[in-house]
Order: sequence, then structure tokens, then C-alpha cells
Amino acid sequence: MFKHLKKLHIQVLLGFAVGTLIGIVYPSFGVHLLPLAEAFIKLIKMMLAPIVFCFVVTGILHAGDLRTAGRVALKTIIYFEIITTIALLIGVFITLFMKPGEGMNIDVSTLDAKSIQSFVDNASHVSDAKGFLLNIIPSTFFAAFAKGDILQVLLIAVLFGCALQIAGEKAKRVGQLMDGLSEVLFLVVGFIVRLSPLGVAGAMAFTVGKFGFATIQQLGELVLTYYVACALFLFVVLGIVMRLSGLSLFQFIKYLKSEILIALGSSSSDAVMPLVMAKLRHLGVKETTVGLVIPTGYSFNLDGFSIWLTCAVIFIAQATNTPLEGGTLALILLVSLLTSKGAHGIPGSATVVLAATLTAIPAIPVLGVALILSVDKLMGFFRVALNLIGNCVGAVAIAAWEGHLDLSKARKVLSGEDAFTGADSESQQAVALKNAS
Repeated sequence: MFKHLKKLHIQVLLGFAVGTLIGIVYPSFGVHLLPLAEAFIKLIKMMLAPIVFCFVVTGILHAGDLRTAGRVALKTIIYFEIITTIALLIGVFITLFMKPGEGMNIDVSTLDAKSIQSFVDNASHVSDAKGFLLNIIPSTFFAAFAKGDILQVLLIAVLFGCALQIAGEKAKRVGQLMDGLSEVLFLVVGFIVRLSPLGVAGAMAFTVGKFGFATIQQLGELVLTYYVACALFLFVVLGIVMRLSGLSLFQFIKYLKSEILIALGSSSSDAVMPLVMAKLRHLGVKETTVGLVIPTGYSFNLDGFSIWLTCAVIFIAQATNTPLEGGTLALILLVSLLTSKGAHGIPGSATVVLAATLTAIPAIPVLGVALILSVDKLMGFFRVALNLIGNCVGAVAIAAWEGHLDLSKARKVLSGEDAFTGADSESQQAVALKNAS
């Protein structure tokens, strides 16, 4: 029994259970445990910018030539756009089919405008395409790292990696420095990840203590609709993608179980980005692909979020008796495809982007966002988990497409013959993360 307790996913499950129990029995105390989750997520976010920078730079450096890196980047964007569009369509069709909002007959004038005012105020930053593109460019080299903006760090890393490639032998020492720095950064992350059970416990205690299980009964049909849409996307769409890549989705999910549980419990996929990158590298995905796909996916391939976005928009239209004609549905898809990009890192990003989407669709009242607030947390758990799984599947698919996947090694890893033991103990984790980097 005590042997199993050393495994990270078992510790995370215990943290999940303990946090839930505290939230039920001592809700007022549970609410005050939120700092545990916030501290854990802050520790991980502290490491994201330098890790993404080093991983992308070394990935481009080891690609052999810039043409390879450019080809991977192009295929990444193509894949993400196709998969995101499919996710948005599934959200639309499942919500239209299950009709969770029909019969509510909500009078918009009765909704609390104050509850969504801050989200509406921030929505302009998301819906402004010019502002989004300009925001990718940092004001200074170090500003991107200070803000922790992944897209800005990614831009700098790509430019830096390309420059190292062109410099050749002159930059050899810099490349060696980046390799060594990557190893050290992953070792630091290994220490932080050991705290994930505490972070998950704090997040669950706060969520259950503040909102309680009674919220499950509110707008339950919308939550069920969203879960059905997510399951369809996960097991059908991503299942097909993994099968085309030559691997099993179920084995892949089992391989990432610790990271998925941490993301579920902490409601943040940021918390596991470094470890996911190391595990994909161990799986046999080339470093170039991991370094370019995963950071980009955190802003451009939010599958769970995309499904949630169209589910929420259609639900609000149904609840407020707004007619959904062909032109309106087409506008919903087009606007959602644009607003779903680059929301990563914005406080309350899901609600902010929903407000931005509704602002651009005059037929549907933006005040309808208030209807979603009470159950957003319930959908947020699986939204984050599906975002994570979708990005990892994307890295495998693009690697297979590009020939950057060691299929024989991946099958051995997923079957348990070549296990990634870095999460089972502190000493093993340090070694595994070092080797994976």
C-alpha cells in the first residue's frame, strides 16, 4: 500500500478526495485553502517562460535546418485550425440537438448586468484582432518573460533559435548553454511537481466549499450537454487522430493520467506543461515538434474551450428565445474561431471570451453571460483536461505527420515496457526529466 502512495497520480487522487471532503464537511475552512492552489500554480507559471524559451530554441537548433522547423510550424497551424473548427461544430450541433436552454424563457432585463461587467470590459481586448496581433510582440526582450506571456516568449524563442541556426559554429557554446539550462530548469520543475497534491487539495476544498454540490442541479442540462460534446470529441475525433498516428488513445490517456488529474484538480493546464513536454519527449516525439506544438497549442488549440464556447452561445440563444437562423449560426462559428485564439493567460478568460463573442453577434444578448456563471466551474474542470489532452494528441499527430515520431518506442512506452518513472519518486523524477530534456 505504502509503495503505491509514492506514485504521483495516487497522491493527486488523495489530494482530490481530501480537498472535496474538507469542502463538504468544513466549507468555510475549505474556502480559505485557495492559497494552496494559487501558490502551486504560481510556482509552475514562474518556470513556464524560461522552459518554453529553452525548449523551443534547442528544438530549432537540433532540427538540423530552418526549413524543418518552418514546416513543423506550418503543419501545426493547419492541424490546429482543422481540429478547432471540428470542436466548434460539435459544440453547435450537440447543443442544437439536446436543446438545454429551450423552455427557460429568460427575460434579459431581469439578468444582473453588474455580475458580468468586468468580463464585458475586458472583452474588447479579445475581439480586437489588431490588438491581439500587436500583443504578440513584446515591448522589450525581457518584458515577455516578466509578464509570462507564452506567445511573446514563443516569438522570441523562434527568432533566437533561427539566429543560432544561421550563426552555426559561432553559436555552438550558446547552444550547449541552452541544453544545460534546460536540464536544470526541468529539475526545478521536478521539485515543484511534488507539491501538486497540496495544490489540488486546496483547489477542490475551495471549489466545493464555496459553490457546493447544489450548483450541479442548476443548469444541469447545459453541463450534461457539454460533457456529451466533450466525450464525442475525445473518443471519436481524437481517437481517430491517434489511430491514424498508429497509437491508442486510451493507452495515451493512461500514460498522461497524473498530468490530467493535476489539471482537473487545479483547473489549470499550465500546472503540467513542463512535465507534459518531458513525457512527450520520452514517448519518442522529436524535441523540435514538442517545443513548437505544445506552447503554440496553449493559445491556438483549446479544444475543450472551443466546445464550451459554442455550447454556451447556443444555450444563451435558446434560453433567451433568440432565433438561430443559418446566417446567425455561420456568424457564431466565424466569430468563435477568431475569439477562441490567444485567450490563454487572461483572468477569467473563458467568460471574457464568451462576452467578446456575444458582443460581435448582435442577435444574442451579451447579458446572457450571467446565466453561465453559476456552472462555469463545473464545466471548467473538463474544459482544462480536454485542452491538455487535445494539445498532447496534436503533438503526436504532427510528429507522425512529419516523421518525428519514434513509433516503436512510443508503443513500448504506452505498453509499459519503457515506463516514464519520473513522477514516482523525487530521485527518479530528477533523472527522468533530465534524460527527457
